[in-house]
This record gives sequence, structure tokens and C-alpha cells, in this order.
Amino acid sequence: MNYEFALDDFQRRAAAALDAGQSVLVAAPTGSGKTVVADHAVADALRLGEKVFYTTPIKALSNQKYTDYGRLYGAERVGLLTGDNAINADAPIVVMTTEVLRNMIYATSPALRRLRYVVLDEVHYLQDAYRGPVWEEVIVHLPREVRLVCLSATVSNAEELADWISTVRGPTAAIIEEKRPVELQHLYMAGDRGSDRVHLLPTLVDGRPNPVAARLDADAIRGGPRRHGRRPQGPGGGAGKKLYTPNRLDVIDRLGDEGMLPAIYFIFSRAACSDAVDRCVDSGMRLTSPEERDRIRAICEERTSSLSDDDLAVLKYERWMMGMESGFASHHAGMVPPFKEAVEACFAAGLIKVVFATETLALGINMPARAVVIEKLSKYTGERHELLTPGQYTQLTGRAGRRGIDDLGFAIVLWSPFVTFEQVANLVGTRTFAISSSFRPTFNMAANLVRRYPPDQAHHLLNLSFAQYQADRDIVKLETRLDRADERLAAAREQVACELGDAEEYLTLQRRLQDKLAARPSRHHEIDVHLAKLRPGDVINVSGGRRGGSAVVISSSWKRGGAQVRALTARRDRLTLTARDFEEPPVVIGTVEVPEPYSPNTTTFQREIASRLARARVRDGRAPARAEDPEISELAAVVESHPVARCPQVQEHRRAWVQAGRIERERTTLERQVKGRSASIARQFDKVLQVLERWGYLDGWALTDRGERLSRIYHESDLLVAECLEHGVLDGLDAPTLAGLASVFTYETRGPGEGIAPWFPSGEARARWAEIEGAYAQLREVEERSRLPLTRSPDPGFIGLAYAWAGGEDLGDVLEDEELSGGDFVRNVKQLIDLLRQLGDVAPNVTTARTARDAADRLFRGVVAASSSVGVGDGDDQEG
Repeated sequence: MNYEFALDDFQRRAAAALDAGQSVLVAAPTGSGKTVVADHAVADALRLGEKVFYTTPIKALSNQKYTDYGRLYGAERVGLLTGDNAINADAPIVVMTTEVLRNMIYATSPALRRLRYVVLDEVHYLQDAYRGPVWEEVIVHLPREVRLVCLSATVSNAEELADWISTVRGPTAAIIEEKRPVELQHLYMAGDRGSDRVHLLPTLVDGRPNPVAARLDADAIRGGPRRHGRRPQGPGGGAGKKLYTPNRLDVIDRLGDEGMLPAIYFIFSRAACSDAVDRCVDSGMRLTSPEERDRIRAICEERTSSLSDDDLAVLKYERWMMGMESGFASHHAGMVPPFKEAVEACFAAGLIKVVFATETLALGINMPARAVVIEKLSKYTGERHELLTPGQYTQLTGRAGRRGIDDLGFAIVLWSPFVTFEQVANLVGTRTFAISSSFRPTFNMAANLVRRYPPDQAHHLLNLSFAQYQADRDIVKLETRLDRADERLAAAREQVACELGDAEEYLTLQRRLQDKLAARPSRHHEIDVHLAKLRPGDVINVSGGRRGGSAVVISSSWKRGGAQVRALTARRDRLTLTARDFEEPPVVIGTVEVPEPYSPNTTTFQREIASRLARARVRDGRAPARAEDPEISELAAVVESHPVARCPQVQEHRRAWVQAGRIERERTTLERQVKGRSASIARQFDKVLQVLERWGYLDGWALTDRGERLSRIYHESDLLVAECLEHGVLDGLDAPTLAGLASVFTYETRGPGEGIAPWFPSGEARARWAEIEGAYAQLREVEERSRLPLTRSPDPGFIGLAYAWAGGEDLGDVLEDEELSGGDFVRNVKQLIDLLRQLGDVAPNVTTARTARDAADRLFRGVVAASSSVGVGDGDDQEG
């Protein structure tokens, strides 16, 4: 392939290795031109009349690459395969997610014929806990004649990874480039109350920590507790400098003064990213010219043209546009894809000057900047705050420096009272990180291995995994993490202890009481059920509502918030009643004949039905008293009389108790990992096979009908989904209810806390959820007994939203009163659609399969459909 520019040495070496018939692993910094090697493979395949697959970890990158190659080679020669799109699948160049390729391999797809190359972009992603094993499955199971082009960030064990690929597939050249195309300068910024200007200092001088920055940080007063009644003193007895983390406006001002814009400003919180934009806009800061503002609005209007005015209002479009036109934007998984695509397009065009982003922007999307700012070096993992790893820091700062535009890129870390300059310098000085395997045999993988290979070959393939290759190397690190978990657990238990009594006993009893109360149908729900059963002409007493007297039911319907009844009094007052209007379930105290034709909005109809009500004979009616559950009453009395109930610090005890529970689960996982290191991947595979045979998915070394269905369920909760299908848990439901229940497998509450209470659209949905919980409890017991990785527990938090959206409700109504962003909603619905389409293919009950496909179609509308078009990021990034 001929290029209009001179190739770098590593690009020439990689191209030569491909020409010599080898596979290649190219490990190089972000923006260094790794994709030139992929382009060489594409050109070679086209020249020979063969095919090339280009795989990426997320749909957004697939969409972006499809657009790039379509522009370069012509749309007729390029195809796209993702969960959202299937375009020109027989083209010589097909871009796809890695999962799609894995599924094609297991299905022995005819599309694999004449395949010459597979490009595995972002191959370091194979260390991802859940999705990473897919890369290893592809590398191990792809036909041997297909050559690989593996593109990776700079990693310290690239040779090890290349050696493993050579073992599995044949000669593989490790092409390593550590030099960045644009030199990166690392800077340290600190605010100083004794100075009019923030400090901006090099982090390293001649490769070593900057002594000036080190002294500045050492002299800082960090706001900790006083010692012996005095504040800490700086060296030499001085009072020290009062440093602070520079505020975002000051940072942007300084970047502008230094000519360091455009910049990406990393903040590890979605809410903080959006707040930062708002603060910049409210301050009156504006970084754009009138001409740039016109271009920004045009791009934004084009990218969001498929969204309705109502959806735009729900998504706060005008407020978002104010930030964009001022030169500021946020970028995170909580945004809907059309908004994210507009941000990316405007930033790439040099129109947006500052993007406040979470770390997911570091993965693949082409958005280079002149400077990268990292506000904090610690990130909340869902359990605790941890410092960034060298690999994470390298990924974030890889965006700094635009090739062909900048001579220098800048990586700026802000001063923090919680991180010393020494820690910053150490992180900056450690430029590379090692890839570790996250491979494990899943139930679906086992079913596919049984389907495709004899026993000895299946075990051999598993022993070829990178996980087996690396086995027993990380025991020391795991044991260290276990020791730290023990220390944190002891500290948490100390905070649980209460002088008044056994706090753990009290909190356990209280949790048990809450569970029993939650399992009992609520009074509100009982009233809803009674309201839903009312029919036109029924007479009820509404004296417990907003207006007294009897009323005739005109209509009864079920909304997402519950049952809603429209009624008419003898005075012709029109009432809209919900469960909130009644203290007890309403009882029918009489009936009247409804006039015909049925036209409740006309005066004639209302006058006639009021007249009939006045003549009707009604009786007194009262709902039977609700029987109290003696077990609940007894447990409530025990909780109320417990001595810890009077403790003023009970909330602090509860938080520590919840934290201790999380640490115990983490510790159990670590212990299992330590023990598992001594067992081979193949032995773990045998345990998976034993479970599948015991549950009827295998008969010896052959799949049963159940096993065949399991082999086509590609999901994190594969066996749990299969069990629910086999036992009819998802049968006999309408499309919205099926969508709601299927969401328990795809939705996962993020962030701290125990999540929101689920909402069930009907008693039947609640009963089916209880069956899913029972199936999961059985699976978890088997996994624990077999010492297998635990399947993630199903989460009912999205049931109500999925039900409402599949039922046709508007976005504003669905998200009203919900702490869920538009982007999170879209991402969860798209994951749910993917699972429902699988259920439509594999469900043994024909009606259930048809309902699943119908549910998927109902969900794919509005903002979800608008977020699935080619060229739009799919929002499937993973930050919390």
C-alpha cells in the first residue's frame, strides 16, 4: 500500500511482518498511527480478492470505523455488524464488535470463508472482567489460516502476549513503539492563597521529580487535625503554604493564557461533569466566536434532528446548547448518543474548547486535545476510592497532543490534599502497564465447546488460554489485597460496635423485617388492585377521597403509577381517583346502567348518569379489615424494643455494617481467586460441565435440546436466563411485562447504596420476579458449592421503566421522578433489546419467542432508535 507520508519505523516493521505471512501485535501510544498497520492488512486483502474483519470493543468505535472505511474505500465495499445494525454483511471489509465475531465462530458462519485477516483493535481490553474473555475466545477458536492484527496501548508485557499468540496461532511479531508522535509534558498545578496566580510546574525535571514542586507540596497545610494544639509547621518552623485545588474556571483561564486549549478535563463523576459546564456558562465565560457558535448549532441540530421536541425538552436540549455555543461540553455515559456524537464532532472540528469527561472517553474515540487535565488521581470503584493505575493514567493522557498540529501535548494533574506530589511523580514516571487475563469458562462457552470439539481438543484449547499461560504469577498480589481487605473489614466492624447492645444483631433483625414488609403486598397495591377491577356503572363511596359522597365509575385504566379511575358524582363533579384518594380499598355499593351511546365527555351523558345515580339504591360498604401478620408484628416488636434502637449513632453503625458486608463479599471473592490459581482452567471447565450435566443441558459429551439453546444465549447470566426459559418463568406474559422482567438480567444498579425499590406493574410480574429470585438462589448455591465464579444477581430496578417504555409511554413520563439519565436509560434499553432478540431466537415456547421479538420492536423507538443509527456513539461505556 502506498502512503502520502513517510511511515514510522514500527509501521514499516509491522507491514513487513504481515507481508512475510505473520500475525502482528502492535503496542504503541494513543495517536501514534497503529491503524496504518490495519489499513495495510485491509489493502492486502482487497488486492487478493479476500476479506478482512475489523473488530472493536464497543459499537461506537465500530460505527466510527465503518464511516472511515466507507469514505476511504466506498460504501459498497464496507459492511457493519453490531447489535444495532447489519449493513452489507457480505462486503470484503466488515466492521463489527468482537462479540459478533465470537458468535460467528461458534455458529460456523459461512462468512468466515475467504477471511484473510482479523483486526483486533484495543486488544488490551482482554483484561476486562466480563467482556475481556471474548478476545481470548476469538484468538483461540478462529481458523488457523486467518492472520491477526492486534492493536494495543503500550503495555509492559507485549512480548509475553505475542509469545502466547504465537503458541496458539503460529508466528506473531511483537512490534513495540514507546515513543509518542507528539512529545508529552507532564505538569502539576496548585492554587496558593498567598499568590495571585496558580502554580504550574513541570512534574519531572531530567526524568526525576521536580524538587520545586516537591518542596511546595511538602510545605502545604493539608487541613488535617492539629497536633498538640498547633497547626503543622513547614520546614524551618514556618507556617507553611495554604495550597488548594484550583477551581475549574481558574484552570481554564490559565490554559487559555498558556495556549493549551482545546483541553479534555477528566472528572470521575457524571454529575460533576455536567455541573462544571453549568458553572462555566453561568460565570459568563465564552470561548467561541459568533461564526463558531453558528457552526456548533448547525452540527448539534443535524445530530439531534431525529429526536422529537418533547424528547429534547426532557433531555434539557437548550441548556446543553448554551454550553456548546459557549465552547464547553460534557461527555459521559449518562448522555444520549446523539448528544455525545455532536460533542465529538464539534470537538474534532476545533469548535468546542473544553470537554469535561469521565474516563470512558479514553477508550478509542478519536478526540485528541492539546491538553488533558486530571482533576483527581483517585476514582470511586463502587467499593472505595483507589488511585489510578499507571495504565489508566497512560490511557487518559494519551489524548494530549494532536499529531500534525501540536509540537507538545500537556498532561496536567491538579494539587489535592489527599494525594502527595511524590505519588503524582511516581505515577507519571511509570509509563506502562501489564495485561492480565480475565478468561474463565462460562456455561455458554462450555456448551459451544461441547458442540464443536471432542473432549480432548476442548480441554487442549482451554489450556491454550492466556489465563492458563499466566497462571500462578499473581498469587502475591492477591494475598496482599486479601490482607488489606482484612484490615478494612476490622475497621468497619469496629465502627459497627455499639455500647448499648449488639448492633449487628439489631441491624440484621431490622433488615429481615424490611424484607418481610417488602415481600408483603402494600396497602397501596391492594387499593390499586381493587380500583383496577372496577367497571363502568359501579357505584363507590368516595368519602375518603377529596370529595365526599357516592360516585359512578366512568372508566378504569392502569397507568405506570398504578390504577386510575374516572368517576362522576350526583352533582356531576368529574373525579380522577387513584390509590392516594382512599384509606381502604373501595367497595362496590351499587350499580347504575351506563347510558348509550357511551360518550362520557358530553353534557347529556353526564346529566343522565347523575340522574340515575340519584335514583339508585346503594348500600353501606366497607373493605374488610386487613389481618396483621403475627410473624411481622412479633418481629417489629423485637426490633422496636432492641436497646440499639435508641442509639443516636445508629445510622453510622448501619453504614459501617453495609460496608462490612461489601468487604466480606470482596474478601470471599479474593479467597476464591487465590484457591483457583492452583486449579487449571481445564479443571474449572470440568466443574462447569458437571453442573450442566446435572441440570440436563448435557448428556455425556453431547448437548441436549436445552444445551443447544444455551449455546445460543450470549449473556453474562447465560445459565440463569436459560433456566428461566426452560421452566416457563417468561411464558404467558404480554410484551411490556416480558420486557420488564427480562430487564432484571441486563440492568445493574450503579454507584453506592442499595439501589431503588422496584416497581411491579402487576401481581403476576411480582410473582414471576420471585421465581427468578428462586432460580438465582439455586444457581448461586451450586456455583458456591462448585467454587465457580458467581453469576451476577438479577436486579429488578429497571422493571417499571422497561414496562412503561414498551407500553408506549413518552420519555418524559418514563423518566419522571427517576434518578436515571437519558444516556443510562438508552444504554439499558439497548442491552435489553439485544437480550430480547436472543430470546426471540431461542425460547422453546413459540408464543414467548414471538412476544420477545414484539417487546424488542416496541422498545426500539424514539430516542432509543435515534441513538442506534450509524455514526452515533452507543453509550455502552462502563464508568460508574
